[in-house]
Amino acid sequence: MLKGILLSIEGMLSMIEVYTDGAAKGDPGPSGAGIYIKNGRDYHSLSIPLGNMSNHEAEFHAVIHALDYCRQHYPDEIISVRSDSKLVVQSVEKSFCKQERFRPLLQQVETLGAQFPYFFIKWIPEKQNKQADELSRAALQKPKG
Repeated sequence: MLKGILLSIEGMLSMIEVYTDGAAKGDPGPSGAGIYIKNGRDYHSLSIPLGNMSNHEAEFHAVIHALDYCRQHYPDEIISVRSDSKLVVQSVEKSFCKQERFRPLLQQVETLGAQFPYFFIKWIPEKQNKQADELSRAALQKPKG
């Protein structure tokens, strides 16, 4: 009986792994977001030009775009975001940013994250974030439009 209950619970929610990265040429400069989403065996890659902003802003925007994508495609799933940006991860974990200019971005992340049954964010080293890094760098080559 317990095994059947656990299987039905597992079938209700799955965890979506979301890898994000931001890149900028200059401070500020042309920037881009890279998002790599793993849903079991399926994956989605997004490379989004962001316009002129700092690297830190691009990192926040990458998470915002990822959560917006997940809201549209995986609204009832557990979302686990992985980022190599200590600033973004620590800001979300503490629900606080020292720099005023990042507070509206943090608020967007929190608002989007609250729309999921569970939302987690975790810091990972750059070497574990290669797909998102490549996608963010590719976005630098695309015109914003």
